[in-house]
Amino acid sequence: MKTVRLNNGVEMPQIGYGVYQISEAECERCVSDALRAGYRMIDTAQAYHNETGVGHAVRKSGIDRKDIFLVSKIWISNYGYEKAKASIDESLLRLQTDYIDLMLLHQPFCDRYGAYRALEEAYREGKVRAIGVSNFYPDHFIDLASNMEIVPAVNQVETHVFNQQIEAQRIMDEFGTRIMSWGPLAEGRNGFFTNTQLAEIGAKYGKSIPQVALRWLIQRGVIVIPKSTHVERMRQNIDIFDFSLSDEDMAAIATLDTGHSLFFDHHDAETTRLFMGWKKTL
Repeated sequence: MKTVRLNNGVEMPQIGYGVYQISEAECERCVSDALRAGYRMIDTAQAYHNETGVGHAVRKSGIDRKDIFLVSKIWISNYGYEKAKASIDESLLRLQTDYIDLMLLHQPFCDRYGAYRALEEAYREGKVRAIGVSNFYPDHFIDLASNMEIVPAVNQVETHVFNQQIEAQRIMDEFGTRIMSWGPLAEGRNGFFTNTQLAEIGAKYGKSIPQVALRWLIQRGVIVIPKSTHVERMRQNIDIFDFSLSDEDMAAIATLDTGHSLFFDHHDAETTRLFMGWKKTL
């Protein structure tokens, strides 16, 4: 499995399995299938309400814990130093592990500074091996990275062929922070699965549209976490290391960038109101 080195020296798989919107009841089965398919990084979150399913699957897999890279995220209702500190311990219990490999702040809202201080403490105590953020766009990211003691190792943001995050990645590079993609297949939006340009490129390599899109991200140094509940697609999504896109194909895919989100703008007032509502319900 190809890995990337984080800014604290930790090696992280460049491709993993994401469990967003997978129910607790189904999560154990899906993660078990993903581990059998060869995935060694699992991405979950407190807000997904399926950390327990992930923990069961990892424990029952028979795979040495050190060979599995677990990622989770603190939800905004647990922000602030004390609540975040307690929530990390709760995640450890649900995941049935002594440590989490990477723990992120899930959103740039509420008391993110207090929550990040709890992450820094957990890192020093060995409860987490690396810390970072998610959905922190350049303004939020620069502010936090410049004012906390430990620079985020990872920033997980919406990144796919239609929202490529070129400038955001450049800024992360300045801080030695790795970019991690959520929604690497754009969740099928914007005609992703029928895009003729991606299909034509894939035909040259005998690869599918998702494989081309994932390979494009991998060659940019992006960490990816594609999700599928179907075993064959899990296997297909990880089968992207036996070919390389040409410079010409990389440039052609770069022209698909729309420069904006297909989901929501974290700087929009209505988006903030939406998350404040979710803070109360999740």
